[in-house]
Amino acid sequence: MERLRLESIFEEENSDILQENANVDGRSPMGQMAKLASESSKWYMKHHILSDEARHMVDENLLYIHDADFLAVGTTTCCQIPLGQLLQSGFNTGHGYMRSPQDIKSAMALSSIILQSNQNMQHGGQAYPMFDYDLAPYIVRTFERNLTRIQSYPTTFTKEQCEEQAWIETERDTYQACEAFVHNANSMHSRGGGQVPFISVNYGTDTSREGRMLTRNLLLATQSGLGHGETPIFPIQVFKVKEGVNLNEGDPNYDLYQLALETTSERLFPNFSFLDAPFNAQYWDGRPESEVAYMGCRTRVMGNIHGEETSIGRGNLSFSTINLVRLALLSTSMDDFWRRLDELVQVGVRQLHDRYLLQCQKKAANFRFLYEQGVWRGGEELNREDTLESILKQGTLSLGFIGMAEALVALRGRHHGECEESRKIGLEIAERMRRAMDEAITTYQLNYSLLATPAEGLSGKFVGADRERFGRLPGITDREYYTNSFHVPVYYKLKAVDKIRIEAPFHNLCNAGHITYVECDGTLRHNVAAIDALVRTMFREGIGYGSINHPVDRCKNCGHSGVIHEACPSCGTDQEIHIERIRRITGYLVGELSRWNSGKRAEERDRVKHS
Repeated sequence: MERLRLESIFEEENSDILQENANVDGRSPMGQMAKLASESSKWYMKHHILSDEARHMVDENLLYIHDADFLAVGTTTCCQIPLGQLLQSGFNTGHGYMRSPQDIKSAMALSSIILQSNQNMQHGGQAYPMFDYDLAPYIVRTFERNLTRIQSYPTTFTKEQCEEQAWIETERDTYQACEAFVHNANSMHSRGGGQVPFISVNYGTDTSREGRMLTRNLLLATQSGLGHGETPIFPIQVFKVKEGVNLNEGDPNYDLYQLALETTSERLFPNFSFLDAPFNAQYWDGRPESEVAYMGCRTRVMGNIHGEETSIGRGNLSFSTINLVRLALLSTSMDDFWRRLDELVQVGVRQLHDRYLLQCQKKAANFRFLYEQGVWRGGEELNREDTLESILKQGTLSLGFIGMAEALVALRGRHHGECEESRKIGLEIAERMRRAMDEAITTYQLNYSLLATPAEGLSGKFVGADRERFGRLPGITDREYYTNSFHVPVYYKLKAVDKIRIEAPFHNLCNAGHITYVECDGTLRHNVAAIDALVRTMFREGIGYGSINHPVDRCKNCGHSGVIHEACPSCGTDQEIHIERIRRITGYLVGELSRWNSGKRAEERDRVKHS
């Protein structure tokens, strides 16, 4: 099997192997080289590192180890980077010291460099948890420099007039800095040139003049798009919604919330996180450091038994996923299912612990930017030859699941979107897994958590192997993908509000990360009120993190934007190569559907559009 996969890479026979990650151009030279290294590393991991019980569960298609190609080298998944700290103190990328910036343009440029540097330290994404707060001081510095320059001119301006002009110029500088940041996010490459960094930024709650200026101009730059009007794929943007700050008329940042809705209607970003959801609100103490931040795909890191409960300077260490569908198909009764689930969860817990122990054996010198520069909390206190157990314990270990909908069909005949009894069993499955994660915290003294898995390549892998063994079963293995985590199947027709209501309770249980999507019927480019209604429904129902999907098409031939079916209504071109179709996949955007694997392309075709 391993030989066949390697041959498929060389010969470009299997696009699903080459395009497991839509953010990587698998046909490029660096993409192919990375894939060859990836497959070789997976083979080594499986045959020389995995425990016998974990290997058995992997072979049985019951357990999937994410980013297994990075397991042997001991990388961690992701990190919420303390941008403010790095900019204030300066940092070293390995080729020279970057001093603290003196204006917003330099600060935003260094923000890009930090993301690119750290992308090579980890196998997942990078995020800024409080982008507006962290960059606000450099807008102040820009204002002060502009004011000093203006006051040096031989004018008759009053002090107030000088300040007004300085703010006007600072607004312009901030927009240009944000525009450059967005362009950098979509053009700079890392990991040997194989992909652009997977970037997320959280913002929306800084009510200072300078913080508001940052948020406003980032949204405006996103609306403007790239050089030919393309929708920016990165950064994934997360607007933090909080009552009393930005949600309602009269809130100090209500205008920014309205601008966020408008930007989403045009560019699909930002997504929305909800700081008032009970499981997020419990951490808020009035400081920006206590606000929950998300990685763009859905990852959430907050609980911490080894230090401060915050996102900043922390991340997920690794995660693995349970195939609920195979588990259900193997079970002879509900009692048998519960027994199998408990056993498999414990195997997953132990596998994550084994991986953690391997990560702890690595030294700070192996990941110099991540640890020596203090990107990871406490890393700056280590010597280069120190091992990492003293700081990695602040990260999280997450077990996730996929295919709850199909598993419920196998167990009960109907999924949780169409049956109240199935819904109760689905919640019981999630509650049972969450309880096991909470117990693992006590047993191993580590931050275990439950994840609503963001499956991309995995979605089609699991179902393919299960179909080979069990055949094509209606509602279970008859599609090219399994439904992500706890989501109601994308093909099932129901009202948007009902989808939100059904999925909301799972957000509370999946403390390692969660997301709810609403797929809308037609463009929302001129329907901000509809997006507002959906976001407020998510807020009321207790969603932690959500996004609104709708078609964003652009003709690359003439620049026309809107829903394009077969031919561009402006220039008439009907060649698909000339049509850019922006769609969301596992939390981020992709402009070329050919970069998706076959399972995700099938899922996109099946998605029901909610009115």
